This record gives sequence, structure tokens and C-alpha cells, in this order.
Amino acid sequence: MVNSYVRLRKQGTITAPPPPALPKPRRALRWIMSRPEYLRPEEAVGLKEIRAACPELDAAVDHVRAFGSLMHQHRGDDLDEWIEQVRRNDLPAMRQFADGLLHDRDAVVAGLSSIWSSGQVEGQVTRAKLLKRAGYGRAKLDLLRTLILLRN
Repeated sequence: MVNSYVRLRKQGTITAPPPPALPKPRRALRWIMSRPEYLRPEEAVGLKEIRAACPELDAAVDHVRAFGSLMHQHRGDDLDEWIEQVRRNDLPAMRQFADGLLHDRDAVVAGLSSIWSSGQVEGQVTRAKLLKRAGYGRAKLDLLRTLILLRN
């Protein structure tokens, strides 16, 4: 089969089909994670095409955007409703994520409802760990504290 196909292809009687015009996964992910009103027209068309081609991806996009809305609008009380919507679809990864949220439901609801963020603290902790790991190996905490304080 392959030999006859290659021979016909070399003779020019069979031309190769054009490659499918699929976006790269990172680009498609950016389209999914962006708010629809921030997409350029050609990006909106591309997202519409890949959503039409795959019903599972279409359902996943709806769930991701609904969860983003919960986070952005601080609607932690609607978490149970969102989890029920996820469970209605046959999306194992989304269902696993939703079930994982239930393990510590109270903390997740509080995190989604609060306007306060610990992002600044987490960033400073990450920076301190990076400094210690990257530059000073097994340096004592006193040395690390001195270096961090001197930098500020």
C-alpha cells in the first residue's frame, strides 16, 4: 500500500492534502482562558471553529469560563452549583478537579468569596526560597535574612 502510494505521489498523480489548520495548543488555551470580549475577531472565529469540532472541548470551555466568573465576581456560594454542572458532563479531568475542591470545600468557598489575596505574601516566600536555593545552597537562615533585608 505504502509503496504504491509513494510511487503515485512521485509521479504527481496524487497530491498531498493540505495540513489541517489547527491552532497550537498554547494559542487555543489562551483563547479559552481569555474573556470573550478581549479576543480579536480572528481569534474568536478560531475558538468557535475548535469548539464546533469537539463537543467535549466546548463543554470544558463553558465550565472553565464559569469557574473564572466565580473567581472574578467572588461568588463562592455558587460553587456547589458549578460542581453539579461539571458532574453532568462526561469530562473526567474536570470532574476530578471539581471533586478535589470538595475535599476542602469550606476553604475553597472562603477563598472564592473573599476580596483579600495572599498573593503578595506567597510571592515574597517564593522569592526567599529561590534566593536560598539558587545562590546560597545550605546557608543558614541568619545569612539569608541579612541578605534579603539588605536588598530592600
